Amino acid sequence: MAEALLIVDFQNDFVRPDGALSVPGGDEIGARLNELAASGCFDLVVATRDWHPPDHGSFEEQGGPWPAHCVQGTSGAELHPTLDSERVDVLLDTGDERDLEGYSAFERPELGRLLREKAIDAVYVAGLATNVCVRGTALGALEEGFAVTVDTGASRGIDVEGVVATAEAVDELSRAGATVIPPAR
Repeated sequence: MAEALLIVDFQNDFVRPDGALSVPGGDEIGARLNELAASGCFDLVVATRDWHPPDHGSFEEQGGPWPAHCVQGTSGAELHPTLDSERVDVLLDTGDERDLEGYSAFERPELGRLLREKAIDAVYVAGLATNVCVRGTALGALEEGFAVTVDTGASRGIDVEGVVATAEAVDELSRAGATVIPPAR
């Protein structure tokens, strides 16, 4: 079974404690993401990146739930420097149009098509945030027919009002058919 590692949105605005939309503990998973990417267990390593226009529909100024974050061309939108980008085969931008949420890397057909071209039939998903883009990407992969593993030890959630709680998202992923790996103890 060919498998891809999907590293979701490990970006400055989410990872840095002073980031525009800092995910609690987001800075704790970089070493695990690098370990996974270097493991040799994956046939393809894809990193996703929120790449929002300044007027993105998810921003509070546009009536959305989030502060402006990961704006195209800003340092906040760049992958965090602790991620070994030399191990990333493909960088995929998401939410790069005003009306595209970008919660799932499968929102547009490019990722599914790429994985099929590479004969990938399983994906291993980790990153930020567990209950938003990791959740959306994992559910999108399941809908596309891929076997899905979600590593909650290599992911962190952001529990805010109006968003599915992290624990609920993990339960939902499990019920939907994803294999959920709990954090190491």
